[in-house]
Amino acid sequence: MFNNTNVDGSGATKVALLFLVFLLTLPGVVNGQTYRNGQHVEPAFEGWRPNPDGSFNFMFGYMNENWEEEPNVPIGEGNNFSPGEADRGQPTHFLPRRNRFHFEVTVPSDWGERELIWTLNVNGVERKAYATLKADYLVDNMIIASETGSLGAGTSSPESRSNLPPVLTLEGDSVRVARVGEPISLSTHIWDDGLPKPRRESSNTSDELQRRMMRPPSRVTVGKVNGLFLSWNIYRGDGKVSFDPPLPKPWEDTRTAANSPWGALWLPPEIPQDGVLEIKATFDEPGSYVLWGRADDGGLYHDTYVTVHVSE
Repeated sequence: MFNNTNVDGSGATKVALLFLVFLLTLPGVVNGQTYRNGQHVEPAFEGWRPNPDGSFNFMFGYMNENWEEEPNVPIGEGNNFSPGEADRGQPTHFLPRRNRFHFEVTVPSDWGERELIWTLNVNGVERKAYATLKADYLVDNMIIASETGSLGAGTSSPESRSNLPPVLTLEGDSVRVARVGEPISLSTHIWDDGLPKPRRESSNTSDELQRRMMRPPSRVTVGKVNGLFLSWNIYRGDGKVSFDPPLPKPWEDTRTAANSPWGALWLPPEIPQDGVLEIKATFDEPGSYVLWGRADDGGLYHDTYVTVHVSE
């Protein structure tokens, strides 16, 4: 048995190093620090909601287990829906971490009890999400706000019940051409009803920000700072696209100062009084891209898309 009463300073250092080596051999300790890349993407069925014409929308998202890698998975064996058409408008470019309510698939009014299955195979790991019209999966605006972190789990308020989703309008053509390295302009107009109310300016003092940084988690669900913002990202396309000015992330990056509404110290950006934002997008490789724009007020969202064919 080891007798720690006989260990001098040098011996204590050796023991500490041996203990560290032991920890690093435990399953998951090393892997827990290497989730920057190489991990799989978990598709997620978020729920369904009815349409006025009697059809239904299945809502999907995903959990990319990587913090940095953004896999590209073309439509086909590794990224498909069944039964029916493999391409249901799903992304082929996957942003890091959890992305909820990312896209919707419409099914007819006579869908019944069938399942719609989304299959993803990323980094050699296959996962499936199963969508059904079971009553337990019915989604409304309050559920969306709760699941994305605008509300605490199971909570409600007159403000949140009155909230309307923002409206995002892309000005100009929805199909465009560009050249590598030459920016194109994305002019978008945002309308919002001002709900949920963003944090008051008076609460964004240095003392308040310090308290928010040190405050322990107060909810079992993910927390999100309410406030209107615009985000543009790649939805389909193999190259990289830079956006100027830099925009908030639409995915749940909880790290401080990560420019994400899920970060503790995030502040909503200023939206021009006329609601028009000019964004420059620059492509580093030729190809066909679909860019995804999302206006998010903290509780609800609205999406738009633009296709860009990029040449050398």
